[in-house]
Amino acid sequence: MLKIAVLDDYQDVFNQIIDIQKFESKFQFKVFNEPFAGEKEAIIALEEFDALFIMRERTPITKSLISSLPNLKYIMTSGMRNNAIDLESAKKNKIVVCGTEINSNPAAEITWALILGLLRNMKQEVDNMFQGYWQSTIGLELKGKLLGLIGLGKIGTQVAKVAKAFGMEVCAWSENLNLTHANETGVLPMTKEDLLKNSDIVSIHVVFGERYKNLITTKDLKIMKKSSFLINTSRGPIINEEDLINALKNETIAGAGLDVFNKEPLPPDHKLRFLPNALLLPHIGYVTAENYSKFYTQMIENLEACTINKRIREIK
Repeated sequence: MLKIAVLDDYQDVFNQIIDIQKFESKFQFKVFNEPFAGEKEAIIALEEFDALFIMRERTPITKSLISSLPNLKYIMTSGMRNNAIDLESAKKNKIVVCGTEINSNPAAEITWALILGLLRNMKQEVDNMFQGYWQSTIGLELKGKLLGLIGLGKIGTQVAKVAKAFGMEVCAWSENLNLTHANETGVLPMTKEDLLKNSDIVSIHVVFGERYKNLITTKDLKIMKKSSFLINTSRGPIINEEDLINALKNETIAGAGLDVFNKEPLPPDHKLRFLPNALLLPHIGYVTAENYSKFYTQMIENLEACTINKRIREIK
């Protein structure tokens, strides 16, 4: 019987989605609802397990962790890309890594939740309603404003289409921007500097890698309009977090909507939590019932296939 550790199930939904009794003859599951305090704690907790079910980019599956888990044979991750897994070490240790399909539309949807929340001051208005108050702010309209997209892939394109429906103009930049696709989508290509300088809202949708680390720093934030907003639903390190905190404190820009952070979960005393012009979400861009059902169902499918030497959705 394979022992499986289900990691970072923050919402405790694995047992709601998967009928574990169906698999009790071959799989033994243990669910971890809280993140580990550190790698030493993770090693102690996971040393007996044959397989890990993990959510993308939560618990780091490092070289040292992998080498400290002698029974580990399989890693099943949500999505087909997980930068938190040391794939080279997994391969060296003959550990099979498989992924799942993932719906991209929830990330585009949460982007618009942040944009609308910022422009219509929803954080303040919702708080006021629960305290017995009425209107206290004046919002902004989307129509006629310029949305600058850093990245025009699958998610960026979905965001652009919604912007068009709102009557916005849309521009885009990335290091490998497809000009033909931009033209077909009705998006104006711009340099990074021009996009930052002219956009009313800047939204980040590039795939994180070393080339995009600290893509937005103080220098870039100072280029942006004082009335502009910055949205990040991609990955935290794309923006220099300390530079952003200073920009928000000094009102260099009007506000920021963030679903991703350098350190997750975000510490309770983190400076961002205390800024009135920061709208924060706890990395829920892909956290939907539809996605979670797909993740856990396909992780089971992947593992069952592996046990009969038929690997599916393998990540190499």
